[in-house]
Amino acid sequence: MAEDDDSRRDPAPPHATPHATPHAPPRATPSAFPRLRLRTAADELFDLPWEVPLADWPDEEHRFRTLPVGPSRHLVRFLDVNEVTFALKEEPLGVARREFEVLRHLEDEGLPAVSAVGLAEAPESDTGILITQYLAHSLQYRRLLMRVPLEPGAYRDRLLDAMAWLLVDLHRGGVYWGDCSLANTLFRRDGDRMQAYLVDAETSEVHPSLSDGQRAYDLEILVENVAFGLADLAELHGRFDPDEAIAAAESVRSRYEALWEKLHETPELQPGDRQAVRKRIRKLNELGFSVDEINVRPAGDGDLLRLQLAVTTRRFHARELEKRTGIKALENQARLLLNDLSEYGAWLCWYEKRSIDQEALAYRWLREVYEPSLTRIATVAESGRDLVQAYCDLLEHKWLLSERAGHDVGMEAAMSAYLALGAPAPEVAG
Repeated sequence: MAEDDDSRRDPAPPHATPHATPHAPPRATPSAFPRLRLRTAADELFDLPWEVPLADWPDEEHRFRTLPVGPSRHLVRFLDVNEVTFALKEEPLGVARREFEVLRHLEDEGLPAVSAVGLAEAPESDTGILITQYLAHSLQYRRLLMRVPLEPGAYRDRLLDAMAWLLVDLHRGGVYWGDCSLANTLFRRDGDRMQAYLVDAETSEVHPSLSDGQRAYDLEILVENVAFGLADLAELHGRFDPDEAIAAAESVRSRYEALWEKLHETPELQPGDRQAVRKRIRKLNELGFSVDEINVRPAGDGDLLRLQLAVTTRRFHARELEKRTGIKALENQARLLLNDLSEYGAWLCWYEKRSIDQEALAYRWLREVYEPSLTRIATVAESGRDLVQAYCDLLEHKWLLSERAGHDVGMEAAMSAYLALGAPAPEVAG
């Protein structure tokens, strides 16, 4: 697949290689200090030379980084300031303003996207520099699938699931993406799953809600771009198979539609069937969604009732974990940690032959299990590793060892084996 075609159909996010752009805005001479909007998280950027075109910022005066991501339609440079990495993207002023507002909206609504922390506007050259904070512990799909199996399997399924879940989250929030693609997405490992984040909102629109037609068109764009992205990557691996890439991309459509149906189904109930209501809520909680409102109304002329639930953002387990332990984690990380907490509580009750209240259990799990484990992992894990995810990896390693042994091998044996391997993370191995 030609590179020009790839960049047209599957443009990269703001996090792109510095100077790797065929469409950078024309350079302008230094001008008056532009209008600058900086959030508190980025106030240390105030002294940067915003009156100078981004391409002319001298490398020797700033800590620029080169990150292994794909091409971009605009000039993007990465800058380290006080151990925080920012992505600076220079683009037409109207586009920059719109993208800044969309990203701020996504953050306010708790939707998965990078955080826009600033905007420098230069009206005389009709350009703007959008400033986003680089997403910690994230990977671009090319890097991820170059390091884990590209063929059908668990890791690719997790990536495709993540794309479907991201689009569902955005559409439920009234956001039309407009340029859905693997290249406009960053991924983080989230427990035993993946979490996808929108990183390019140049073509995005925010509405009170989306019509079925808008959703279908956005989904069609995603399916097409995922097919191109996978086919292009397979060609780099020397395994070009367009039919297989198309089939994989089409599976995103079915994943999206199945999840959308689960969230929006309105089952009919017998009057007084409260168990059915509780079962429906529990099913949504297991998916990570909280229920904000329960609405029961007559279903036609008969005696049946129709159940409709108002569902919130996908943070059910994350909120519960933070409330009980103070740990901030991604949704599926939190689900695994809560399971581990419950398992430890069951063992303590058996071992000490007494019941233990939830507050005491959380305290003991933190002090006796979780925190000592993180301390040991940190001595081996590479710098900057997501230690919450590393603990989830330890739990998965323990499960695998126990499956092979035919019994629970225990945390100490699992920890020793995990550390002996160097506390590996599949996405950064090799």
